[in-house]
Amino acid sequence: MPRNDRLARQWHVLRRLEGRRGVTLEELAAGLPEDVPKHARTLRRDLEALEAAGYPVVTERVDGRTRWRVLDGARAPAVGFSATELMALAVSRDLLRPLQGTALRSALDSAVTKATAALPPGGTGLVRQMREWLSVHLGPYKPYRRHRETIDRLSRAIAERRSVQMRYFTAARQVTTRREVDPYHLRYVDGALYLYGYDHLRQRIRTFAVERIRALSVTDHAFQLPLGFDIDEYLADALVVMHGRPVDVELLFDRATAAWVRDRLWHPSQRLEPAGGGRLRMSLRVADTRELLGWVLSFGRGARVIRPAALRDRVRAEARAVALR
Repeated sequence: MPRNDRLARQWHVLRRLEGRRGVTLEELAAGLPEDVPKHARTLRRDLEALEAAGYPVVTERVDGRTRWRVLDGARAPAVGFSATELMALAVSRDLLRPLQGTALRSALDSAVTKATAALPPGGTGLVRQMREWLSVHLGPYKPYRRHRETIDRLSRAIAERRSVQMRYFTAARQVTTRREVDPYHLRYVDGALYLYGYDHLRQRIRTFAVERIRALSVTDHAFQLPLGFDIDEYLADALVVMHGRPVDVELLFDRATAAWVRDRLWHPSQRLEPAGGGRLRMSLRVADTRELLGWVLSFGRGARVIRPAALRDRVRAEARAVALR
């Protein structure tokens, strides 16, 4: 059996052993995924391999049956993480790769290092081997190492409820302006970090891309977070990150495009219906922003806007402009 398959199976076995009651061989086999070998001899070898790696696998006789489990001492005493939780945490660090060099990523690295120190001797090797069969790829993202100081100051301002003054570059107009902002929330999404806060210049809540902040200082001006403000509610209609006026959108996908559109959750409000001939109709209510226009255009000729008419006109105009170039 390939090494990666064996490691994946042992990961599943270890998870099953972490319960306080332990499991019999039959229960262990029944709880494993369908595509994982469940022969008693194979499972016994896995148990021996985990024990050799340093995990305190013990057996107990309960009601005349042998049960296997991992002693509670195998859990990190300070935080209560189990071995598989620590392994998953170590791999999940890749999700914060764009924040490499910032205080947040450094703190996570430190926490994982301290937590994995509580693993048995062979446990760290198992964590390293785990990357051979499970990895995280983020796709395009913005690195924030050189924005560490800005992120640190924003984090402090949010925690202390202090306004910030900043010079901000607006990409659409290619201008840099001075702003005073009450920072409410930092949100990492779709490969980038955004600040949501009240802009005193525009007198409303705005979205700021952190990498476009050219300079920032924390003021002594205290502010009150609006009563009941919730970032998830504020962005409930956003397709990705941009808040805006919600509109009802209906799209029709051709057969080739429908095959992969139906397998994803593009927005919580979406509804999918077969449209005949393998086509797919999608209805959703989202913020009417430029990111909606870009999202529709990303499907190329595979998508047609049924409504609203204004969105259909903007898509048509944008496509013509691309063709003219």
